[in-house]
Amino acid sequence: MSNRVLMKGNEAFAEAAVHAGCKYFFGYPITPQNEIPEYMSRRLPEVGGVYLQAESEVAGINMIFGAAGTGHRVLISSSSPGISLMSEGISYIAAAELPCVIINVMRGGPGLGGILPAQSDYFQATKGGGHGDYKLLVLAPGNLQEATEFIMMAFDLAEFYRNPVMILTDGFMGQMMEAVEFKKVKLDYDIPDVKEWAIGYMAQRGKRALIKSLSLDPEVLEQHNKKLQKKYRLMEEKEVRFESAGVEDAEIVIAAYGTTSRIAKSAIKKLREQGIKAGIIRPQSLYPFPCKAFSDLPESVKHVLVVEMSCGQMVEDVKLGVCGKVPVSFYGRCGGMAPSVDEIEEAAKNALG
Repeated sequence: MSNRVLMKGNEAFAEAAVHAGCKYFFGYPITPQNEIPEYMSRRLPEVGGVYLQAESEVAGINMIFGAAGTGHRVLISSSSPGISLMSEGISYIAAAELPCVIINVMRGGPGLGGILPAQSDYFQATKGGGHGDYKLLVLAPGNLQEATEFIMMAFDLAEFYRNPVMILTDGFMGQMMEAVEFKKVKLDYDIPDVKEWAIGYMAQRGKRALIKSLSLDPEVLEQHNKKLQKKYRLMEEKEVRFESAGVEDAEIVIAAYGTTSRIAKSAIKKLREQGIKAGIIRPQSLYPFPCKAFSDLPESVKHVLVVEMSCGQMVEDVKLGVCGKVPVSFYGRCGGMAPSVDEIEEAAKNALG
């Protein structure tokens, strides 16, 4: 008997968090992710949890800071300009080494932009929207099934690394409907049941728990930064994820993530039918980025085409990965427009000359 159920993306994201043991949600409505808080407002009381709509995104992320400090699994969701408002708080949470999951259902920008899908938050997510030398683990699912698995996995990763994890999706994925099954991804990590750093644990032992990101002693702050960097190197060693198909004999490789990768796969099929050997590398982790997948391209590859729903952001990491071995070109649509199969096909042919 199948356990698959047809759900809208945003609602599937929320239910996946509940399956992962999330009991607390704080957030603020913004299109196109409003179904997440709407769903959580009904669902969380059913599992003994708490939903609270904050008065702003700034308030919401600081509520997450406080709730994460208790050791409970917490979630916040928003879309593009809302994430911008949370950037300071996200930096604080990363500095305080607190686990939480953040879902960004991207929309077009800059500024308030529009409410239609985009992928123009790549820099914001992977390069640090707030200040300081911090990193988020950033996962980019390619379909709703993968999204539910990534979200459930994200809570484990957040606890293991004591670090925020961002799920980067877009308005297409938030609004589409697909059949999903809520199955947990088993990680071979030792995640302690007792969180000795949490406020509740310390209070039970008569100790004062002070969770903060402020450090006025420069030598202490430098050592803290070095500790964080050591953690990020471990992420880069263990958490690189990507999908590769048709690359072993390809003359052109398309790099795309999320919704755009689904369109690109259809273009690759058409190119192959015409005798053009095309393949795809789809980063599933945007940080850490799968640089080695691009540095290890076979000699048959003559060109890499990066396709994004933006003016070009991931393309910079692809170029760093390729390291000058082959030319890298870019094709993108922005402002809520998505590239079509025919457009990607034509861009690939033009790239090959």
